[in-house]
Amino acid sequence: MKWLELKIPPVVVTFLFGFLMWAVTYPVKGTLLILPISPKAAMALTGACLLLGAAFALSGVVSFRLAKTSSNPLDPQKVSSLVQSGVYRISRNPMYLGFALLLLAWAFFLQSVLAIFLMPVFVAYLTMFQIKPEELALYALFPEIFPAYSQKVRRWI
Repeated sequence: MKWLELKIPPVVVTFLFGFLMWAVTYPVKGTLLILPISPKAAMALTGACLLLGAAFALSGVVSFRLAKTSSNPLDPQKVSSLVQSGVYRISRNPMYLGFALLLLAWAFFLQSVLAIFLMPVFVAYLTMFQIKPEELALYALFPEIFPAYSQKVRRWI
């Protein structure tokens, strides 16, 4: 499965999972598994996750821009500095955390139990095929600072 490492841009993976979440929500009329919360609560959770997800993802992008380093997720070897400030003090992967929160917002919007069940699959996929290969590159590029940073700041949150 190594052939999947750093091959599909995370934003594309996010859209694919969003489509999959929608697809499993409406497989056959009458078999929908609805979240056991009110539609009003579902919309409130949708809004909260949407705002939080957008904030994490955009803060990650802004931090990379301010550090004037590459944000290309398919080529982590081109990173010129290890960003440890801003939102990167909370999560080593705020953009991916933001994507996960946006998908969670989508699951709440769909009010689908099946869509929620796909969240761990999304996290596992990104961890295995995107984050871990990126971390290997960062260990190689910044052997003196990345180990300490990775001990101090969690991978997701």
